[in-house]
Amino acid sequence: MDTLEEMLSMLLDGAVETLDISPDLQQVAIERYEEVGTWLAEHGGYRCRIYPQGSFRLGTVVRPHGRTGEYDIDLVCRLLITKENTTQAQLKQHVGDLLHQYMQWKQQHGHTDGPKTCEPRRRCWTLTYPDQGFHLDVLPAIPDVEHPPTGILLTDKQLYRWQHSNPIGYASWFRTRSEELQRRLIEAAQKRHVNVADVPEWEVRTTLQRVVQVLKWHCMLRFAHEPDNRPPSILITTLAAQSYRGELDLFTATRSVLAGMEGHIENRHGTWWIPNPAHEEENFADKWNEYPERREAFLAWHRDITGVLDDLIHLQGKGLHVVASRIAESFGHDVVQRSAQKYGDRLRAHTAAGTLGITSTGLLTTTAAATPVRGHTFYGAHADPRD
Repeated sequence: MDTLEEMLSMLLDGAVETLDISPDLQQVAIERYEEVGTWLAEHGGYRCRIYPQGSFRLGTVVRPHGRTGEYDIDLVCRLLITKENTTQAQLKQHVGDLLHQYMQWKQQHGHTDGPKTCEPRRRCWTLTYPDQGFHLDVLPAIPDVEHPPTGILLTDKQLYRWQHSNPIGYASWFRTRSEELQRRLIEAAQKRHVNVADVPEWEVRTTLQRVVQVLKWHCMLRFAHEPDNRPPSILITTLAAQSYRGELDLFTATRSVLAGMEGHIENRHGTWWIPNPAHEEENFADKWNEYPERREAFLAWHRDITGVLDDLIHLQGKGLHVVASRIAESFGHDVVQRSAQKYGDRLRAHTAAGTLGITSTGLLTTTAAATPVRGHTFYGAHADPRD
């Protein structure tokens, strides 16, 4: 590569790529939740729709920290019921009963690919698939008639009022924040001869999606031992998308996003507020007002990762090993080592092909305007005749 920024981008991109959900596992997860949705639609007694939300929908999934961690796939289970005809507790219990019935149906028919357990959480029900490496968090919801067509109302056992949200609207907003994402989705739609709206964001990977994955991964590692203070994924994603300015170089884009994040944090008469771009009544920073230490934790993380990237830019001319080692200190040795290996293999391939050169500044490059690098035999001036 002919710039340090490009080397850093390649290393970060390669590291995040190893953290992404594999296409095979992604397909298995899709099959599982589509089957759940079909079963609920046929047995639930109401018109029902299940669809993904959050990072799985946006294409910003990051592998959980630790070897035994599972991918967390968030789903909405939207039942066509008015809030006048149910309560939060009734809706939560109804969906839970249906999911238990689905699990029992799978077991009774000898299907081994069903969920092993169905466990209640604060807002959702969790279907576990320990042998598959993921679990499904199913969020009961009903239509929000005041915010059609995609607004929903959520249950929350700790809060009296229905909670507003709009995952489909949020995904549409996220798409508008990146011309690259829109272009790639259009290309995918043309190849498949379908409408652009029918192509999910998870089928492509763009600079904005990678930026979000980089930020989420660093945040996950930093708060590995204090998860309660870890900034929510949706908060980081929103601030990143709002701050993104269309840069295609991953390292440059990440630094630019970090520089702009704090400018999108509002203080409304003493209340910290990061609005859901698809639903102004939903505040992604609501916990900051109840737990001030969580805002301080976000700011500390922001300073930390900003400092790391600022330090990296000063490693000009230090070489791949030094640069990779510094990245690994903050982003994990295993994933960065694999990325550096892939990067080194690429350079060696160009050397063997005679397409790797040195610029006037001493940087390795694959461009034509450079002095060619001679191939290296790695055994000194003379080969051992026994080899």
